[in-house]
Amino acid sequence: MGILSWIVIGLIAGWLSGMVMKGHGFGLVGNLIVGVIGGLLGGWLAAWLFNVPNPMGRFNLGSFLIALLGSVLVLWLTRWLGGRERHD
Repeated sequence: MGILSWIVIGLIAGWLSGMVMKGHGFGLVGNLIVGVIGGLLGGWLAAWLFNVPNPMGRFNLGSFLIALLGSVLVLWLTRWLGGRERHD
């Protein structure tokens, strides 16, 4: 159930991260994709940095918050990296 729960929680977190980062999202589908990537990244970072065993193994508040923070981070990074203007 591990990867499936990451995807489901990531979808929900992506939708909410689009609402948190008002005006800086990629639309519904883009935010859902960012949420899944952010959920995976958040789970990996929680396990690696904080030694959390199986952070996304079950659907609970902790795993949801990890996915939400990960998706907000990915959304912010993509906006920051993609939002730079070129001055030629």
